[in-house]
Amino acid sequence: MDTLNRVIDQTILRPDATSADIMKFMKDVAEYQFYAAVVNPCWVPTVVRMQPEETKICSVVGFPFGASTTRTKVYAAEDLIKNGCNEIDMVMNIGRLKEKDFKYIGKEIKMVSQVCAGMILKVIIETCLLTRDEKVTAANIITESGAHFVKTSTGYSHEGAQLDDVVLLRSVVGPDFGVKASGGIRTYEQARNFISAGANRLGTSSGVSIVQEAVRKKTSGQ
Repeated sequence: MDTLNRVIDQTILRPDATSADIMKFMKDVAEYQFYAAVVNPCWVPTVVRMQPEETKICSVVGFPFGASTTRTKVYAAEDLIKNGCNEIDMVMNIGRLKEKDFKYIGKEIKMVSQVCAGMILKVIIETCLLTRDEKVTAANIITESGAHFVKTSTGYSHEGAQLDDVVLLRSVVGPDFGVKASGGIRTYEQARNFISAGANRLGTSSGVSIVQEAVRKKTSGQ
């Protein structure tokens, strides 16, 4: 199997996902050995019971708008960890960033990162809503606040990950910090392009078809 599967966070965050959808999702996660399985908080206890040894369980905090109170985000992170989550993707408070309340942003991320206690915390900045300067500022705050990844998008705004944003974020955070591209990644070519641009994790609900395409290309010598 192409090693691409080991940088994919396979995702099912649809509001209409049922137990049957989650079961099928986890079957695919186990078969394709994705790095992480990302589910809405209510499904964490279910998927933890089905967790493949090689896969992390990830869920979301403040999703998809980032507008929850800090106290709510902290409690949500605590609850996810209690239920067996291994990684957390938290949405930054976008409005606070835009009004330049950088102290609020940094403090909130630090408080959630302290709850995570060494577990991977990714912070979603929703790049399509930000100016270039705001993206740079957000990335700098995140690197200084105890998180481990800056993530481009929730997939629920008007635009997902863009290559130039990944290039920018990588240039800001340096070579050793995490950059996760997420939102609208559906093909093998897109996946490879985002990795080449500097992403070291991809969030997608299309991981199965991406890996299948990767295997076909490898088999055919492309």
